[in-house]
Amino acid sequence: MLLAFMLGTGTSAVMAQAPNDLVEKQIFTTHDFATYNGQQIAEVNVGWEAYGELNAAKDNVILITHFFSGNSHAAGRYTAGDALPGYWDAIIGPGKAIDTNLYYVVSSDTLVNQEPYNPRVTTTGPATINPATGKPYALDFPVVTIRDFVNVQKALLDSLGIEKLHAVVGASMGSLQALDWAAAYPDFVERVISVIGAGAVDPWTIATLQQWANPIIADPNWNEGNYYDADAPTEGLRQALGMVTLQAMHPQMFNQLYANSSARETAPLHNIRENFSVVNQLNAAAAARTANADANHLLYLVRANQLFMAGFAEDLETGLRPVTARTLFLPASNDLLLQPYLAQEAYNTLRELGKDTYYEEIEGPWGHLDGVYMLEQKAALIRDFLATTGQ
Repeated sequence: MLLAFMLGTGTSAVMAQAPNDLVEKQIFTTHDFATYNGQQIAEVNVGWEAYGELNAAKDNVILITHFFSGNSHAAGRYTAGDALPGYWDAIIGPGKAIDTNLYYVVSSDTLVNQEPYNPRVTTTGPATINPATGKPYALDFPVVTIRDFVNVQKALLDSLGIEKLHAVVGASMGSLQALDWAAAYPDFVERVISVIGAGAVDPWTIATLQQWANPIIADPNWNEGNYYDADAPTEGLRQALGMVTLQAMHPQMFNQLYANSSARETAPLHNIRENFSVVNQLNAAAAARTANADANHLLYLVRANQLFMAGFAEDLETGLRPVTARTLFLPASNDLLLQPYLAQEAYNTLRELGKDTYYEEIEGPWGHLDGVYMLEQKAALIRDFLATTGQ
């Protein structure tokens, strides 16, 4: 079902990535946004950035949709002094798999982004001030879905006068958005690349994702989401972020990174209060990430992923039936979070529907994170897929 919503006028002029790979973060605003569940958000603001040049026909656009803990920064640097570029810089840029000499690449922050306090992120969610009350929405913010993420992106593209997407490419939660784009707007999307993704979440995945939410809900400071004028549920948020990190990695790489920890450590042997060094290190890394994150935002992101089925129909076959885009599925063979069978199910369903679809696995030691760190191994395949005839 396509949702009606009003387009805002808050998008600034189209900006391209500068020759030195510096990119400018911009803000898009839309008003009276109707959510999938029938509620309304008075004002939505999301950050976005672009790489390459939009051609005169506005038909060379590739949309990048980001993962759970990510944001719009897919490539390039904001300043020359940035230590690291965007997360997919290895495949987005001049002469790369997603060639910005050919394509205008757009990426935006999602609703309820995990890090509303990150100065490089613009998002609307529970931490946003509700104009009706002058206070943060907290749990009065509507439950949002992957379809709502897609519809905000559609509003952004509409404001730029873009009427066709050469492709949508996304990893993990971004892959859910990419596939739902093809189901929601089949005439708009020519190609989809789903990296470490799924066509629908199953009971196992719903229950797994709930483990990320539970530490927050159990933290007394969460207070049913009403903590913005009190102590935040930092301990629950830290535990949740630690679990996200752990489950996104394969034991092979995790054990390499934390090889200094051992079952033979003496402190935990003599004192039940003492942690193993691996636990302390994971806790410290997660604690550092809490500064930009918000507990309610994480809960809303979890729910958006738990609710996902491409097309939002009664079953996956019905949801994928409208798809006319060519699709490429690239799950990671070692992924223990969104396991390859989830992408295989979507691929098989599209094949049975007679759709043009392809499947190949990413190999690597990182597990789920192979879709971010190891995707360059599929650069030639991605380049060829983008170059072939679409609809």
